[in-house]
Amino acid sequence: MHIKKIGAGILTALLSIAMTLAAMYVLVRATLMVTQIPGTLARAIAVAAELVLGVIFLVGTTWLTTHLAVRIFGGGAGRALPPR
Repeated sequence: MHIKKIGAGILTALLSIAMTLAAMYVLVRATLMVTQIPGTLARAIAVAAELVLGVIFLVGTTWLTTHLAVRIFGGGAGRALPPR
């Protein structure tokens, strides 16, 4: 059982690294494409879209990694709080 958790933890770490690197690669390519847009208004809209895309990618990567870690290493359902 412990070997499965260790393997899953290593796989989660590798997946997190791969997703982060892929997100950074996409964002760098998008930045290179955005800087070549000739129109000021179109470039401003593209920069805003790139910022939103970056936030979605990086927050999504963090959420997914945290979610997988809790699923793997979580202790179970947890205890219910006593009523007030």
